[in-house]
Amino acid sequence: MDSSQFRAALGMFATGVCVVTVRSADGGLVGLTANSFNSVSLEPPLVLWSLARRAGSLPVFTHGTHYAINILAADQMEIAQRFATRDIDRFAGVPWREGAGGAPVLDGVVACFECANRSRYEEGDHVIFVGEVERCTSRPGAQPLIFHGGRYFTELPL
Repeated sequence: MDSSQFRAALGMFATGVCVVTVRSADGGLVGLTANSFNSVSLEPPLVLWSLARRAGSLPVFTHGTHYAINILAADQMEIAQRFATRDIDRFAGVPWREGAGGAPVLDGVVACFECANRSRYEEGDHVIFVGEVERCTSRPGAQPLIFHGGRYFTELPL
């Protein structure tokens, strides 16, 4: 099995799309698009996500006390693409409010998990972050943004 075969098979798993945000020690805003999000525990409320070890933002997420996992709505595809683009001001023109520990919470998301940075595990070429959810919000009935096979979708009831 080669890495392209593995990546293609992973792409067949439909996921939600989120933007993980944090405030750096100097007050700067950092955020990135991810689809590696999952629940871990209800008691205590824990979630996880992962970040490549080569990511330039790794030190900010490692040392930050809090981050927010913003689950994007179907009409936020442009935000997903913006936060996946390098060398731009990702927050320019994106409305947000300050969440727990100063982490940016994006407006219009279908759900948001405001997390204390609880623990990290290095596995392979990624770091797995486990966050303890201090606050969460959701918009019942809102359409989520979904990623599958390299393309964006939204839900369709069966």
